Amino acid sequence: MSTQDLFVRWAAAADGARVWQRPGATVVACANLAHWDRLVMSGNPATLATLLREVMPEVGTSFRPFGPEPLVTAVVARMPELVATARFAWMEVTEPIGRVPSGDPYWLGEDEWPEVGKLLDESFPDSYARPGGTGVARWAGLRDTGGRLLAVAADAWSTGEVGFLAGVTTRPEARGRGLAAGLCAWAADELLAGRERVALLADYDNVVAVATYHKLGFATRRVAAAKQL
Repeated sequence: MSTQDLFVRWAAAADGARVWQRPGATVVACANLAHWDRLVMSGNPATLATLLREVMPEVGTSFRPFGPEPLVTAVVARMPELVATARFAWMEVTEPIGRVPSGDPYWLGEDEWPEVGKLLDESFPDSYARPGGTGVARWAGLRDTGGRLLAVAADAWSTGEVGFLAGVTTRPEARGRGLAAGLCAWAADELLAGRERVALLADYDNVVAVATYHKLGFATRRVAAAKQL
């Protein structure tokens, strides 16, 4: 599947998505998709520029064009009212990872989510996924023998075709033991059942995380986002 088609199908399957189409161009508007209000794009850059000029006044300035990096770059070059804001990695697996994690990972009950929030505040305050947030369905966790929560990962913004991981983090003093990697592998295999792929978004600056996901078998598609001036 092309990167453009993949992203459009992922966005279009999300709750509340709205789709605009013209010959050679598709734009999907989805609020709170992986934290941001996004305008996911597919098609010819020139046609998309015309379509976006119709769509943007209707959806408002909070919505950000999103798609494969070359496509976003080409669209921004045609639209002085846009500016590129971020380049990052869509990372995905299509086959089970099969890694045996340390400990005993499991899907946490909602009564355990306050612990997740405290762990994120301590170790990953910028996480897009938060307990109870829009599109965040459940949390996987790993505890030590004393019951303390050591690592978490969210099933968030998943669709019938794409399982999506977010909020992956480990308690600072427990890092370096591969706990988050093992938990991520376990959760990815759980989400892959019945789906085509499992994906996540990663910042290139987070070199350690990107390298870890590559070691687990995640492949990279380059993506970008822009915003309205």
